[in-house]
Amino acid sequence: MKKFKQPVDVYFDYRNPKQLSRYIDAFGRIAPTSRTGLSAKQQRQLAVAIKRARHLAYMPFVAAN
Repeated sequence: MKKFKQPVDVYFDYRNPKQLSRYIDAFGRIAPTSRTGLSAKQQRQLAVAIKRARHLAYMPFVAAN
């Protein structure tokens, strides 16, 4: 399976939940690298941004049922 890569200059802002919600599944979990197509460094930056957004209540910790 060929991996697709995101552009190198991707910046994840924790204050932009609309952008971050693309990388969250239906249960509120962060999507794996195999699904997002991000590099390891970008995946770590994404995880930090999502965790900050959750901590500051920009995003929920779990999905609403």
